Amino acid sequence: YPSGNLAIIVVRQKKQLICIVQEDKPNNAEIQAVFKSNGRSTCYYPNGAVWINMSIQGGQYLNQEGSRVRRWTWPNSIMSSGPHVPLSPIFISLNQHVGVRILGQDKITVSFLAMGQQAKFNVGTKVQVSDAGRLPPPAWLGEDELLLLAFRVRILRLCDRLRGCLNFPSNEQWDKIKPPAYLITQTLKILQLCTTSDISDELRSLVRAIVNT
Repeated sequence: YPSGNLAIIVVRQKKQLICIVQEDKPNNAEIQAVFKSNGRSTCYYPNGAVWINMSIQGGQYLNQEGSRVRRWTWPNSIMSSGPHVPLSPIFISLNQHVGVRILGQDKITVSFLAMGQQAKFNVGTKVQVSDAGRLPPPAWLGEDELLLLAFRVRILRLCDRLRGCLNFPSNEQWDKIKPPAYLITQTLKILQLCTTSDISDELRSLVRAIVNT
């Protein structure tokens, strides 16, 4: 960045390359996006919520409340069920200097613009049709994202519980207070993701315990 802070890092981890976008801070900079050459990528809102999540099957676009705005599948992806949904071009700005353009599975670009200079990184990948039979089951969210969503719902439920306790000080009323419908819906969505995501049984049990507590 013009400030001298590191903006984009490209590292090699075993057999894959990883492109990481950091926020413009000298210390403890938050990660704003991660793009992996195996097709798994995630972009985050400034508040840390998942913005875009992609796998070798397709991707999804979420709002800051965690609700899905759109979902798509790549043309050469074989899904176990459901129709193929084409991608509509996506353009987002992670911050003042870094933007992301998604036009296709192999046409994902991270653009850096500062002081009249521009750099572009092609972070897309391509899964050949011949490899489709070896594709793993769909996994829209990674382990970290699932845990973050689970803790977020738990915190929101605790805050709602606290508000209810303040409004109804009597202990007899507490058990009658039900969480808002949107929290129940988000809890059900996370539990469904636990079933469909490619995660360990231990993590699946942990996420369920977090949201059901």
